Amino acid sequence: MLANGTLVYALSMPVAPPSPSLKRLPPGTWVVLAWCGGMAVTFLLRLRLPGEWYPAMRPAAQFFRWDGLVHMALATALVPACGALLRRRPLPALVLGLAASVFGTLPLGVAEIPLPQFLAAEVAVFFIAAERPRGTGVVAVVMALATLGAHLAVRLMCGWPIGVSSETAVALTTVIAWLLGNSVRESREHAEELRARAATQAVSDERLRIARELHDMVAHSIGVIALQAGAARRVIDTQPERARDALGEIETAGRQTLSGLRRMLGGLRGPGQGRPASPGLLGTASLETASLETAPLEPGAGLAGVDRLAATTTQAGVRVDVRRLGEPRPLPPEIDVSAYRIVQEAVTNVVRHAGTASCRVWIDYRDDEVRIEVLDDGRGGDSGEGYGLIGMRERVGVLHGTFAAGPRPEGGFRVEARLPVPAEVR
Repeated sequence: MLANGTLVYALSMPVAPPSPSLKRLPPGTWVVLAWCGGMAVTFLLRLRLPGEWYPAMRPAAQFFRWDGLVHMALATALVPACGALLRRRPLPALVLGLAASVFGTLPLGVAEIPLPQFLAAEVAVFFIAAERPRGTGVVAVVMALATLGAHLAVRLMCGWPIGVSSETAVALTTVIAWLLGNSVRESREHAEELRARAATQAVSDERLRIARELHDMVAHSIGVIALQAGAARRVIDTQPERARDALGEIETAGRQTLSGLRRMLGGLRGPGQGRPASPGLLGTASLETASLETAPLEPGAGLAGVDRLAATTTQAGVRVDVRRLGEPRPLPPEIDVSAYRIVQEAVTNVVRHAGTASCRVWIDYRDDEVRIEVLDDGRGGDSGEGYGLIGMRERVGVLHGTFAAGPRPEGGFRVEARLPVPAEVR
């Protein structure tokens, strides 16, 4: 939230446009591509390429026979099934990928599972470690290493030669794939934790601002009550009618203040909010001292100050068109100030994120509520998880209203808040 005194500075800060999101291929597609690449390398190594006197590897006798081709076709058929199941059932999918590596090795006449045949399984291990819990990733890498070891053990029992050194290198790359996936998962979890902490802090900060403004409103009401009480005491003997009027105003101010306190404190304490409250909102000494003095309620903050906010923002380069519907009327201070803050934050988001030259603010005074709507035609404005939107949603929730924000079908962004007006002040 920004006061008018700091709005121009905030709006003049350069904001880099968000980079377009890259389209990512699904994990199953990467597995299939890895298999195709491995098969291409396998064939190229067994062909005499231009400039070579002989192929890099001599093809086995069954490599081009029907049985060898059947094994390769069977292995290739297993890989798309592995890719299709990878997201829903990762371990069964890995079993298919490992089976494909074994079947793809049979016609090669080699003493180990080569890296080109095992590359698709390693890619699957990477995605399982990156997207699944740690335990699932550990099981995946153990399955892959066990397949390599079982292949060597079977050849050894059959009296055939084995390639321990080459298989060790393949096992090492498998472990590296698991480590990379595990690192990606841990980084993502850490980023999510940081976002959750930042969102909680944004809610706490917004509640502290609400508490400061509530303090200022209560202080103002108590000051009015004190002045009216003093005036009534001075004229109660000589002008009882004026004293009676003053007492009536004291009663009205007291009832309105108590009603506003109940509404706002009920929202701040309500378990239905589902968000932690800041410790400073419990009336501690720190709230009564330094915090209240750091951000006093600006003079005239309320819907009456929207025109001044629009003029300031227009001077900063974004034209704000303010339109009012219904009959403007006095509102309870907590509703009036919160409505202004919502408009202020929404307009600030337009300037910072929308990349447009204008926006529209609608203020609709209805019988039982005040509706605020801010529209722009920019590139989408603040995201649904932005901290400015979190603060606006918190304010509306405290007052038991409704809040909606999101991209518009025709382009741009829309923020809408409905703040209910109590029956006693309609």
